Amino acid sequence: MKIYVPEYSHHAGHWIYRGYQRAWKELGYDLAFNEATRTAAGARDAAGYEHFSVAAPFPSDEESMSEEYIIMAVDGAVKSESFLESIERSHKTFLFAQPNSFPDPWGGHPNFVCLCEDEKIEKLNEIDKVHLWTFGEVGEYHSKWKKVHTIPLAFDSIGYKAANNDAYKKYDISFVGGWVDNGFNEKRPIMIDIFSKFMNSGLNCGFFVGRNLTHQQECEVLCNSKITLNIHDTYQRVLGNDTNERSFKSLGLNGLLVSDTVRQLNSIFPNVKTSLDSDELVQITKDYLSLTEKELNDIKEENKQNILENHCYTNRVQQMLDL
Repeated sequence: MKIYVPEYSHHAGHWIYRGYQRAWKELGYDLAFNEATRTAAGARDAAGYEHFSVAAPFPSDEESMSEEYIIMAVDGAVKSESFLESIERSHKTFLFAQPNSFPDPWGGHPNFVCLCEDEKIEKLNEIDKVHLWTFGEVGEYHSKWKKVHTIPLAFDSIGYKAANNDAYKKYDISFVGGWVDNGFNEKRPIMIDIFSKFMNSGLNCGFFVGRNLTHQQECEVLCNSKITLNIHDTYQRVLGNDTNERSFKSLGLNGLLVSDTVRQLNSIFPNVKTSLDSDELVQITKDYLSLTEKELNDIKEENKQNILENHCYTNRVQQMLDL
């Protein structure tokens, strides 16, 4: 059966939906693309790199729609009647549903709320084969939608492979990422505070922020450092509803993670030690480093096995299919 999965050229969406694409393919589904939609979405930045997003992939002709297919899509991209028709004729459609409202100040920014028109929401709610899902815990904020299911992010075990590199084994703790701006630029000062405490602690820190590491280099840094670090945005710390993909990736590649405190992270991984106090995060890291190599490796192997058994994108696809 064919599966249409969103595509993004950059940012977190690129890695998330690439993970889903690989997972569907691993499970025996045929990835399908609407070339016309992909081309129309393309644009190039000043450096000549193509930036695109295809949040609503769907079959574009009668021949394609006559075959059995599944759609993954994002709610705000449901705009045309032809897309609604393709949903109605699909075997199943898994629609990512954004909140209809969100606490201030974040709810005033389009990054945090549903951009789907009320009329379209009503139509989608009436289609039995439409299954709604979101990364975070579902509460009062999805008030206009029918039942929305929580399907957290995951580890791309197909695209991320552990690889040995002695050059990165010197790092006591590592972090790979960018200066993410959610529209309020709240994460940067959190990152600076945590990084500064670690870098003044005497620990050997491998913090690669905005360094454009290759995919392979990222794997090697996370895999070979002794411990990995995760940092969340302000809204995640305050509301606690969702954790980022780095939680799963770090545990999948390295097996040992310290992080700031977020409720969903603590719920999914109760053994991960967390704190909102930067000094305490440093102390947690030092306590881990005081363990023997065998003790550290035992913790890592247990966590990595948990990820492989329960928290890969193939697991998430199966969760969707079971809805």
